[in-house]
Amino acid sequence: MYSIKGTERNNGSGHHHDGRLRVVMLPWLGFGHVSPFLELGKKLSLRNFEIYICSTPATLEPVKKKLAAAAAGDAAFVSFLELTLRPSPDLPPQNHTTNGLPSHLMPLLKEAFDASRPTFAQLLRDIKPDLLVYDFLQPWALQEAAELGIPAVEFITMSSTFSCFIFQQLYQPGVEFPFPAIRYRDYELAKIAKENASTPPERRKKDESGARDCFERSCCLVLIKTFDEIEGQYSNFTTTLTGKRIFPVGALVQEPSKEDGESEVIKWLNGKKEKSTVFVSFGSEYFLTKEDLTEIAHGLSLSNLNFVWVLRLPKGEDHDDLKQVLPEGFLERVGDRGLVINGWAPQAKILEHPSIGGRGRGGDGSCQGQQWKAPPP
Repeated sequence: MYSIKGTERNNGSGHHHDGRLRVVMLPWLGFGHVSPFLELGKKLSLRNFEIYICSTPATLEPVKKKLAAAAAGDAAFVSFLELTLRPSPDLPPQNHTTNGLPSHLMPLLKEAFDASRPTFAQLLRDIKPDLLVYDFLQPWALQEAAELGIPAVEFITMSSTFSCFIFQQLYQPGVEFPFPAIRYRDYELAKIAKENASTPPERRKKDESGARDCFERSCCLVLIKTFDEIEGQYSNFTTTLTGKRIFPVGALVQEPSKEDGESEVIKWLNGKKEKSTVFVSFGSEYFLTKEDLTEIAHGLSLSNLNFVWVLRLPKGEDHDDLKQVLPEGFLERVGDRGLVINGWAPQAKILEHPSIGGRGRGGDGSCQGQQWKAPPP
């Protein structure tokens, strides 16, 4: 089952507006994927495209007001398609998103997403788009598009550097990566091995073959959220390796909203000196271990720097009182030079604030500000 949530100028009726070309966009079920898809959709909507962004209600709900406000502003020809997945006792509808999802439930979420194929096929038949833009783990989506004669293009929201590294492993297993600065460290390999051990082998094999299928069957080219000026050598190597043209679409940074500027964290930053504050975040799909959390807290405590730390906890482990999660006495030691946020934060607005002098972030979702090293997801 799916439903269309329209904007002021596009009420989701399914009719073309002014001869615009229709594009259905299907990101993976995390805000770090939905956000760049939305930003790309907004850019396309200004160039005679009518955009339909498809995701689950649980993925869209926390940011629905922000998405609707953005679409009604500079991209009124954007609608949101709510794709309802099949619920189960272990994966109720509120868990149909990676946001806060415990890692052991990720295989179940992927299976539920795969099982939505018939619903998505009906969606394509109803919308009749001119193009499908899809993410890295949905080979079934482009297969349905192909059966209906709809061209499909992959949009990779990860950096071109990381994508290049992964594809080299897929296409040339055992061959050393030609850029020696990009490599897994020993502790990263240990963490990957641990994650692989917790993923059913058939699911891991399905993900690997699906990612390759999504890439190879993308029509003519692959879109990546990057700049040639920054990552051109990695995009070029991917093309040499795979024969697939890489098309950079830029950083696609979400514009801060007016409400973001009135948030408590911005008011807190307003009281700090220019370039005096570190922003610490690890994305929506990574949860720190108890050991990592303790070490980061210890480092921030010893740094004597101002900081904003966005802390995400798996669903079921949320605590209203952060003192239950953080090391004993941490909040008292750092006092007013530190702000810990449990859950979502207006990242774009934070990063453009003049008091931010550096950021540590494990994901690929942001290209603003100065980046400092941080543990990978």
